[in-house]
Amino acid sequence: MRRTRRTEPLRSLVRETRLEPAQLTYPLFVCPGEGVRREVGSMPGVFNVSVDEAVKEAEEAAQLGLGGLLLFGLPETKDEQASSAWDKDGIVQTALRALKRTAAAKKLVLIADVCLCEYTSHGHCGVVVKTAEGYEVENDSSVDVLARTAASLAVAGADVVAPSDMMDGRVAEIRRALDEAAQEQTPIMSYASKFASAFYGPFREAVDSAPQFGDRRSYQMDGANLREAMREIELDLSEGADIILMKPAMPYLDVIREARERYDVPIGAYQVSGEYSMLQAAFQKGWLEPERAMLESLIGIRRAGADFIVTYFAKDAARVL
Repeated sequence: MRRTRRTEPLRSLVRETRLEPAQLTYPLFVCPGEGVRREVGSMPGVFNVSVDEAVKEAEEAAQLGLGGLLLFGLPETKDEQASSAWDKDGIVQTALRALKRTAAAKKLVLIADVCLCEYTSHGHCGVVVKTAEGYEVENDSSVDVLARTAASLAVAGADVVAPSDMMDGRVAEIRRALDEAAQEQTPIMSYASKFASAFYGPFREAVDSAPQFGDRRSYQMDGANLREAMREIELDLSEGADIILMKPAMPYLDVIREARERYDVPIGAYQVSGEYSMLQAAFQKGWLEPERAMLESLIGIRRAGADFIVTYFAKDAARVL
């Protein structure tokens, strides 16, 4: 067995799983202002950027050969109904129009995250209503807002819309809203099995989206449930999802593998903020070799079955590759 491991050219020749820049998508956090480039404290090397800086990021991403960008917004105002999410002049809509005017947009897939947590004053991913027991995130009214948001983002220039909220039935309603807005060609990339995870913490700092009360376990998935994840995926595909996304990646590699074996559709995985931050912490301590550990973590996700990876390491990995 060692004969084909002797040299790097031999190892490359027989390598089973390959990682290329085009398989990597870079998340961008877009905020109001001009010339803003504010580092996220818990995510070294990741920034909140204004639209003009987002354009520069897109140009760099295109030069590096990345596959795309995943856009998140930090609105100027938040309210209980997440009205900034579907505003035609909202932060992500504005960024999409600016990006579409660049040459870089011809080389990148511009994916718009569809969720409400960044836009609601309470930090939940849907519309909150008061009940006899307290408060709950109401499913159907949330779906209405999500569909309106997805259509607004598609009209603004999103190549793909990516619902990440985990409300029931949102894919079908988003598909209907897209078609009615003359956006029939816009694919839906569904966060089909998004787990209620401790690994989202740094992201919530980046977009100021931590829930002001309770948690998200009533709508995001229980991390113990693999079979339920397959049912979620099947439902989203039946409603019209074109691509599915697993989130998080590293603690759920078995979910990626199971989905890959069951479904013959494009599958992505999101190496989330907590995965990135814990590796960065180890790098800063000198406990892990940065380049090798970064690439090994990404290869593991690809080997599990992901066709592409959303990762904050995208630019660094592309430079190495």
